[in-house]
Amino acid sequence: MKPYAHRRAALIAQMQAKGGGIAIIPTAPEVMRNRDADYPYRHDSYFYYLSGFTEPEAVIVLIAGEKNQSILFCREKNMEREIWDGFRYGPEVARDTFGFDAAYAIDTLDTELPRLMANAPALYYALGSDEKLDAQVQRWLGSVRAQARAGVTPPNAAYDVQILIDDMRLKKDAVEIDIMQRSADIAAAAHRRAMRMSRPGLREYHLEAEILHEFRNNGSQFPAYGSIVATGANACVLHYRASDAELKDGDLVLIDAGCELDSYASDITRTFPANGKFSRPQKELYEIVLASQYAAIAETRPGKRFMDGHDAAVLVLAQGMLDTGLLDANKVGTLDDVIEHRNYTQFYMHRTGHWLGMDVHDVGDYRDAAPAGTDRPWRTLEAGMVLTVEPGIYVRPAEGVPEQYWNIGIRIEDDALVTPTGVHILSEAAPKTVADIEAVMRQ
Repeated sequence: MKPYAHRRAALIAQMQAKGGGIAIIPTAPEVMRNRDADYPYRHDSYFYYLSGFTEPEAVIVLIAGEKNQSILFCREKNMEREIWDGFRYGPEVARDTFGFDAAYAIDTLDTELPRLMANAPALYYALGSDEKLDAQVQRWLGSVRAQARAGVTPPNAAYDVQILIDDMRLKKDAVEIDIMQRSADIAAAAHRRAMRMSRPGLREYHLEAEILHEFRNNGSQFPAYGSIVATGANACVLHYRASDAELKDGDLVLIDAGCELDSYASDITRTFPANGKFSRPQKELYEIVLASQYAAIAETRPGKRFMDGHDAAVLVLAQGMLDTGLLDANKVGTLDDVIEHRNYTQFYMHRTGHWLGMDVHDVGDYRDAAPAGTDRPWRTLEAGMVLTVEPGIYVRPAEGVPEQYWNIGIRIEDDALVTPTGVHILSEAAPKTVADIEAVMRQ
């Protein structure tokens, strides 16, 4: 539990630097799916980052003051409910197991919070993120204000605690990197499995089932997001969901799928031919996307800006679009013209990456701080940051677009860890060259 205790201490130190106060971080609520059935429970990422505690109905309270304190509120031990719902730690065991200074039953929250908030200089919580939490905080503040004639004062400032935690979560420690590597390894194995199993006549959901099997069979608790398995023209729909479309001879299959392992996500996309062999037009576009990804990865290292990889990928993609005739140079002009007027967005319309961590689109600002009134530059990459690198080309039928490229959708996505000396691709075990993909599919 040491990493979680260190994170709580680091957050308290940030609060101390602002003058101290009290922070309130609840976990996620359980959500009903339909009558008498809940969705599978998944804790709140901020809460888990500071605790390692996975039970519902729990709240962390951190106090930065003369005596720093970390407190956990959780469910009471209840042997009868454990028959139905499973094991509960209870406050006393949870306090000792997870390294908190104190722990109370969650039912005492309304009694204890006004006491703990009394005379605190500032309040830290996720401002405006949850109506129920906002209402609870107002109720607790009301209880503190009611004690004014006894000389008790409420917090006189409020801060969004998630902003402080975001910068902490953006740079991963050794424990997090190890989990993310294992998550990426499992997801890479799932992509290899899907390639080996692919053949014309299957349906998209067959490949999705193979992916989910590999995730769960290797210990992943959940998919990190809804898997995308798209064949043929479906690959040109960015957020397509696996359906019943048939894999046809001569079509490509795009799979965007990652798993969640111990609360950390992987996010990998691979594109391959349903029959195991790229056609000439498919290979032409695929090699362009792969070259653009290599260019983006080369710009992913300490000291570079978050958008440098995107800009490098766009240059390669735009030149490829001109070379293949996807963009007619007689109409759009030179490469510089294409970049300036963003003509490439007809076939490539998204950014080349995003932060990755406990959430698949993880927290953290994409821009650095800057003096008021000035443009904020894109974030400078630092060791420990993890981001995806995912360029693509999506060709919908259109006038002037060479017909041999119609309905080809290609995306190649990897998970990149910024290291002190460069970059490490966590997802490198997933085949992505034409030769490697065809070799795996021959198996």
